[in-house]
Amino acid sequence: MIFSFGHPLRIARAGFVLSRAGLFRDVDIDALPPVARLPFAAAKFLGKNSRKGPDRLPAAISRLGPSYVKLGQFLATRPDVVGAEVARRLEALQDHMPPFAQDEAIKMVETAFGRKIDDVFVEFGEPVAAASIAQVHRARVRDGAGEREVAVKVLRPGVERRFRRDLSDMYFASRIGERWFPNTKRLKSAEVVDILARTVKMEMDFRLEAAAASEFAENTEKECDFRVPRVDWDRTEKEVLTSEWVDGISLSDTKGLAAAGYDLAELGRTVIQSFLRHAVRDGFFHADMHQGNLFVDRQGRLTAVDFGIMGRLGLKERRFLAEIIYGFITRNYRRVAEVHFEAGYVPGYHKVEDFAQAIRAIGEPIHARPADEISMARVLTLLFEVTALFDMTTRTELVLLQKTMVVVEGVARRLDPKLDMWSTAEPVVSGWLRENLGPVGRIEDARRGVNALAQFAGNLPAVLLQTEKIIAQLESMAEDGFELSESVIAKLGEAQARGARLGHIALWLLVIILIVFLLR
Repeated sequence: MIFSFGHPLRIARAGFVLSRAGLFRDVDIDALPPVARLPFAAAKFLGKNSRKGPDRLPAAISRLGPSYVKLGQFLATRPDVVGAEVARRLEALQDHMPPFAQDEAIKMVETAFGRKIDDVFVEFGEPVAAASIAQVHRARVRDGAGEREVAVKVLRPGVERRFRRDLSDMYFASRIGERWFPNTKRLKSAEVVDILARTVKMEMDFRLEAAAASEFAENTEKECDFRVPRVDWDRTEKEVLTSEWVDGISLSDTKGLAAAGYDLAELGRTVIQSFLRHAVRDGFFHADMHQGNLFVDRQGRLTAVDFGIMGRLGLKERRFLAEIIYGFITRNYRRVAEVHFEAGYVPGYHKVEDFAQAIRAIGEPIHARPADEISMARVLTLLFEVTALFDMTTRTELVLLQKTMVVVEGVARRLDPKLDMWSTAEPVVSGWLRENLGPVGRIEDARRGVNALAQFAGNLPAVLLQTEKIIAQLESMAEDGFELSESVIAKLGEAQARGARLGHIALWLLVIILIVFLLR
């Protein structure tokens, strides 16, 4: 029970910090259920002075720790959850943390490999970058090919325990929210936390990151303008990842890039087209493509690092993305609407014509603006807002895509403020559509269909046998009835009552804690 009460205590602290930063200042109290009005009124009161100073929300979230930084970065792509203004403020969040001590890093490496640091690396330098989950050191190794420089990523001590605790709190908060605010179930907040949890879990196992880098390198090995550093598998474990050192200029150093003679506008186009190629062509893309993770090497190739967050899209989602982008480029709003219905994202009881009309309301104002004022990320955000009116639930598989689109577009715009997003995206998207929806694509679809039918035919005897068993069980239940014992009914009632009591207790505990903070 003590552990159970830890959830509302920590959530209340987070609520207090975020309230002081003005996160809830624009909440409409009258639109909330009566049981939730008091805590949100207290939260609004705490944040009433936040408008008078600089935006404190990113700093407040950073103060809560790495888990909340990750959550804030996710919510920056979800204006349908937090509102457009809060989403804009969350875009300023940066995943930067102070480095931990060199001695601790050496201890982590020695524990991971079961050897002294000098037996693993010839040199092991001080950290050159630090984030919420890990930090990177520059080092040297010696093997049969001689000595070479490598980048060594070391897990931050104690970070797994902290993330487990904070994610548990977030799950608790999302379930309480869905219980007391039924309208929020459409937002699938628990599933968003699921995505965050899976992403963080993979980020903290560097063997998985190494595997992602290896797969990504195979997908992009034929590209002349993009590359992935090689992984040193002999010096990689769960807590330590070693890879080729990238000797290049960071995309954050625009002055250095210009001084080196690089065409910044061309680099901006390469960033956008590379991302779209990986997402649409491969269905496997770098989902953390901020400028700190992108370099230009000595050969002028865009080089990505840090593969802890990768996104995947199935063929259905890739077609959906490509046809939506191409539909907006060609102003074929009817086709954009049809794609939503074909994918099953919008319920069939709505009319395609009505949905196309709503999409036109997004597309036409965009085409009336200069090319350098068009934001593809903004188009996707508006599209998801409109689809909510047509009962399209949040597509959790598209959350990372939307987040990455925002980041990638920001990087490209910083290199070239006048970048034309549509003309940059058109060759990649239209080429993929011709290849996959043209004659060759239809033949490939037919081949996949034949394979699926053959597999089904092979499984048909087992399916028929299982169906026969189920029918027999249903007939037996129809004849004899389906009954619950009194003890089972009693236990179900107790469980329901206990859940309701705990929900009330947790909510009012939050209220009390906020009031205590307020009176301090």
